[in-house]
Amino acid sequence: MTGVGDRAPAGRRRRHAVRVPLTTRVGRWSANHPWLAITAWLCFVVASVLGGSLVGTVKATTQDSLHGELARADRIERAGAFPDAPAVESVLITARTGNLDFPRAQSVAADLSTRLRAVPEVARVGDPLTSPSRDAVLVEVELTGVAKDADARVGPLLEATGQAQQRHPDLWVEQVGSASLSKALTETLAADFVKAELISVPVALVILLFSFGALIAAGVPVVLALSAVAGAMGLAQFASHIFPAGELVSSIILLIGLAVGVDYSLFYLRREREERAHGRDHRSAVEIAAATSGHAVLVSGVAVMVAMASLFLVGDNAFSSMATGSILVVGVAVIGSLTVLPAILVILGRWVDRPRVPFLGRRIQRAERSRFWSVVLRPALRAPLATFVLSVGVLVVVAIPALEMNLKRPTSTDLPRSIPILRTYDRLAQAFPGNDLGSSHVVAIRTDAEGGPAVEREIAELASRIEGDGRFAQGRPPTVRRSADGTVFLATVRVAGASDSSEATLSLRRLRDELLPQTVGTVPDTEWAVAGRTASDADFRDRMAAALPPVVAFVFGMTFLVMLVTFRSVVVALTSILLNTISVAASYGLLVLVFQHTWAEGLLGFTSNGAVVSWLPLMLFVILFGLSMDYHVFVVSRIREAVQRGVPTRQAIEQGIVSSASTVSSAAIIMVAVFCIFATLSIVEFKQLGVGLAAAILIDATIIRAVVLPSLMRLLGEANWWAPRFLTGRRRTDAAPRDSDADTQVIMVAGDR
Repeated sequence: MTGVGDRAPAGRRRRHAVRVPLTTRVGRWSANHPWLAITAWLCFVVASVLGGSLVGTVKATTQDSLHGELARADRIERAGAFPDAPAVESVLITARTGNLDFPRAQSVAADLSTRLRAVPEVARVGDPLTSPSRDAVLVEVELTGVAKDADARVGPLLEATGQAQQRHPDLWVEQVGSASLSKALTETLAADFVKAELISVPVALVILLFSFGALIAAGVPVVLALSAVAGAMGLAQFASHIFPAGELVSSIILLIGLAVGVDYSLFYLRREREERAHGRDHRSAVEIAAATSGHAVLVSGVAVMVAMASLFLVGDNAFSSMATGSILVVGVAVIGSLTVLPAILVILGRWVDRPRVPFLGRRIQRAERSRFWSVVLRPALRAPLATFVLSVGVLVVVAIPALEMNLKRPTSTDLPRSIPILRTYDRLAQAFPGNDLGSSHVVAIRTDAEGGPAVEREIAELASRIEGDGRFAQGRPPTVRRSADGTVFLATVRVAGASDSSEATLSLRRLRDELLPQTVGTVPDTEWAVAGRTASDADFRDRMAAALPPVVAFVFGMTFLVMLVTFRSVVVALTSILLNTISVAASYGLLVLVFQHTWAEGLLGFTSNGAVVSWLPLMLFVILFGLSMDYHVFVVSRIREAVQRGVPTRQAIEQGIVSSASTVSSAAIIMVAVFCIFATLSIVEFKQLGVGLAAAILIDATIIRAVVLPSLMRLLGEANWWAPRFLTGRRRTDAAPRDSDADTQVIMVAGDR
C-alpha cells in the first residue's frame, strides 16, 4: 500500500508537469475557433496583397549592387557630372538569302531613316553605315532622354522597324540595342514565369491526387501554398523599401513558397489522416498532427529561415532581397500550416476525403506500412557498415566533378537564340565586329585642379603602353571624356576578346596591377578605379569566394543549434550537417556534369559555356541546406517518437522511416517536379537553379534518407541520442533525452480522451 501510495502522487506530478507545445496550443485554438482562424488568414493575405500594391515595390538600381572598386568608379564618374549617355539602337539591314543587293539596301536605309526621324521618341538618326564586307547596312538611332529610362520609350521605334520589315519582306530589317534587348528579355522572363506558374500548380495537384486519392485533400495544400505565396509577395513589397527588390525575388518566392507550402501541408494532412485511420476522432487527430507534424513543420521552417538569413552576410543587395523574400514566404507558409490548416480540417471533417478518385480512393482506408520502403531499408538495417560505405562512396564519386567547377556570369552570348533579337545581335556582331561595347574597361580617374594636365599626359603614356599588348585591341587607342572642371576623366580601353574571355581578364589584371599604378597612379592626390563588364564579373567572383566561408560557418553553426535544441542530441545535430553537406556536394557534381559539358544541351535546350553561374553555388548551398531539413526533421522525429515509446533503436529506425517514407516521397516528388519546371525556362541561370535543386532534393529524399541515414543511425545505435548532461538532465529512463518529448505526451493525452 505504501508503494502504491508513493507512486500515485508521483504519477500525478508527472501528469501535471506535462508541457503542452506551442504547435499544439495553436492547433487546438484553431480547431476550437475554425471560422475565426480562416477569416483571420484571409484578412492577412488580402491585407498583405492590397497593402503591398499601395506602397509599391522599390526596385534595385545599379548602385545598390556596386561594391569595392566598382562603387569607387561609380562615385568618381558621378563626381564628374557627365551628361547622361543617350540610348542608341541599331537597325540592321541584311539579305535573307544569298548576297545582299547593296543599292536596294541603301535605298531601304534612306527611306527608313526618313521615317524614323518622324518618330517622337527619336532624337537623332545617323547616316547609314556599310559593313566592311558590304553584306550589311546599319542605321544607328539615338533615342530621346537617357539610356537608363530607354526601355519605356523604345516601343514606338520597334514598331517603326517592324513596319519597315513588312514593307521589305525580302530583306532582314531588324533592330537591336540595349533598350530593345532589355525589353525582349523582360518579356521572355515574364512569359517563362507565367508558364511555370500555369504548369507547376496542375503538376502539384496531380501528384497530390495520387498521394491522397481525393480531390479536396489534394487541393487544400495547393490552395494554402498559393495563398502563402500571395501574402509573401505583398509583404516583400513592404520589405523592398529596406532591401530594394532584385530581379530574382519574385521567382525565388514562387519557387520556394510553392515547394515548402505544399510540403508543410502534406506533412500535416498525412499525419491527421494516419491518426484517423488508427481510430482517433477527428479533433484528436488534428491535435496529434499539430503536436507531431506541426512541430516538425515549425522546426524545419525555422531551419530554412535561418539558412536563408546567412545570405545577409554576403553584403550584396541582390542576396539580401532574396533572403528577405525567402524568409517571408517560408514564415508565412509555416504560420498558415499551423493555424489555418487545422481549422480547415476541422470544418471539412470527413469531407476532406471527398470526392474520391476512382482506383486511387482506396488509399484513404490504408494507413499502410510501405512494403517497397521496407525492402529498400533492409540492407541498411542488416549490413549498416557496408551500406553506409557503398552509398556514401557513390555520392562522393558523383560529387568529384564539382572540384573542376568553373564560375562565370552569363553574357549575351549565353542567352538562348530562340529569342529573335539575339539572332539579330549575332548578325550585327558578324557584320560589324567592333560593335560589342561590352568588351572594354572603363577607367575612372579623379584628381585636383592642378593635376589635370599631368593626368592627361599619363593617359597618353597608358595608351602607348597598351599599344603592342595583344590583350588589348590594337589600333584603337583609349577614348577619353573629361569633366567640365578638368578633374575627372573617363578612359574607355578596348580589349582584344569578348568581355568574358581570358584576354579580357588578363588585361584587367595588367591594367589594375601594373599599368595604372605606373602611370596615372604616379600623379599626386589622384584616385582611380576600373569598371566595365569584365571588372564586374571578376569582382563578383571574388566577392562570392570571400562570402562563402562565413556563410557556410553560419549555416553549419545555426543548423547545429536548431537541431540540438530540437532533438537534445549532439550526434543527431552533427549527422544532420554531415548528410546535408553530402547531398549538396553531389548536386554540385551533377551541375558540372550537365552544364559544363555538351551532352545535355539538346535535352535541356541550352548551349554550354563551360561554366556554372557564379552566384549559384552559394545560393544552392543555402537553399538546399534549408529545404533538406524538411525531410530530416520529419523522419528523425518519427524515429525519436518510437524510441521514446520504448522501442529499441533498430526497430525505431525501421518504424520511423517506413511510416514516413510515403509522405517524404510525395513531398519530394512535388518539389522535384516544381524545380524541373524551372529547368525548362529559357535563361540558363534558371535551368541550372532548377536542375541543381531537383537533383539535390531527389538525392536527399531517396539515397540520403532511405539508405545513408538509417545505416548511419544503425551503426551509432544508442549513441544517436547522446548529449551532455546539462541538455538531458540527471535522470534518463531510456536512450532518448530525459525530458520526454512533448509531442509524445500530447499523443498520450489525446489518446486518453
